[in-house]
Order: sequence, then C-alpha cells, then structure tokens
Amino acid sequence: MSGPDIDIEAFRQALLDEKAVLTDSSSATAENRATVTLDQQSVGRLSRMDALQVQAMAQAEEDRRQMRLRLIDAALTRIDEGEYGSCMTCGTDIPEKRLSVDPAAAQCVDCAK
Repeated sequence: MSGPDIDIEAFRQALLDEKAVLTDSSSATAENRATVTLDQQSVGRLSRMDALQVQAMAQAEEDRRQMRLRLIDAALTRIDEGEYGSCMTCGTDIPEKRLSVDPAAAQCVDCAK
C-alpha cells in the first residue's frame, strides 16, 4: 500500500519522532535501572526494598520501550522495502485510520485479534 492512498512520509516521520522520544527516555532512566548497591549499615530494610522496587519497575518499563523500538524499526524497514501498509499475515491493506492510531501496526484488525 505504498501508493497514493496514504502519506508514507508522514508515517515515517511519526515513527522516527516516536523512536527519538523512546530513545531519549531510555537514556534518561538508565540510572534507575542500574544495579542497586546499598550500604547495609546506613540504609534500612524498607529503603532497600524501595530501591529494588524502583529498579524492577524501571527495568520493566525499559523492556516495554525496547519492544516498541523493535516494532518501530520493523515498520521503518517495511517502509524502505515498499511493504508498509500491507498486513503481514493476510496481505490486505491496513486502513489508514489504524495506521494513524499505531504507525507501527503490522497487521490488519482482523489478523491482530
């Protein structure tokens, strides 16, 4: 569906913009994902538990961020290969409205169920 039906460059830019935001966010939260090292003598048990919880939540967020980045990279590859906008499962065109909601969508609504 790389024809005149959809504005491929607008979707490419939306994907690149989202990728930049995710990459910046990943860099900004790197410290929260670092190994927790606490002085057992000066920090209480609850503070250690809080630090470990913050680390676990930050790592889970980073995992979701990395998954989204992989989806974005795959969509950018489909754009480069002229396959963007076609369902990767059944081959039908993905509606522009669906792509507007999620520019990285690789499947039509029916196949994504």
